[in-house]
Amino acid sequence: MNVDLNSDSGESFGSWTMGDDAAMAQIVSSLNVACGFHAGDPDVARVTCRAAADAGVAVGAHVAYPDLQGFGRRVMDMAHDELVNATIYQIGALQAIARASGTRVTYVKPHGALYNRIARDAAQAAAVAEGIASVSTDLPILVLPDSEIQKAAQDAGLRAVPEVFADRGYNPDGSLVSRREKGAVLHDAREIADRVVRMVEEGLVTAVDGSDVRVSAESVCVHGDTPGAVDIARTIRRGLDDAGIEVQSFV
Repeated sequence: MNVDLNSDSGESFGSWTMGDDAAMAQIVSSLNVACGFHAGDPDVARVTCRAAADAGVAVGAHVAYPDLQGFGRRVMDMAHDELVNATIYQIGALQAIARASGTRVTYVKPHGALYNRIARDAAQAAAVAEGIASVSTDLPILVLPDSEIQKAAQDAGLRAVPEVFADRGYNPDGSLVSRREKGAVLHDAREIADRVVRMVEEGLVTAVDGSDVRVSAESVCVHGDTPGAVDIARTIRRGLDDAGIEVQSFV
């Protein structure tokens, strides 16, 4: 049994630092690198892509709404073509940075409000899928299982890779608990690691109401901006190793 372990990265900006991308690159199998719309800048993206190349981990374009001040966590009602073009632009920018850093972009991971919106909004999901497919149908996209973006990606000829979230709370319907609500983000590394192993082995996660929710875990996301993220990622990695689950990229 194997699973991908991905982490949001490259989210520092100028002199402002978020996360430890170099350390995370030594733990995970895929790095979702910010493309400058919600976080990151060309210098940060270059350093992060170099860290990924040195560690031999996959690089994904972490596309988002153009919302630097809100860290991409505010919903935007973008027109179809506007969202298509924003998606193309972000992927293209990171492709150039990655190539110059000795690696390449091999998948796409939407961020924050965009990720949650396209899970349930068919129109915006179709725009994101169209944007990716316009660049290359060889770029898989990480998705919430049984979501609108999973359907749109498949309709556009893209591979949709279902993922689970190590450190986020789940609602009984399989959606993520809003960050405005209690139980949205988990912090106990050991508890999170045990939870991840169960999601991978059994395909189940306990929701905030105590019920079990069916999930599909080809990839596991651990957020790089969560306090103690590196320790959490290391504990998850040890838990997976101890359970005999190989960590490897899905691409």
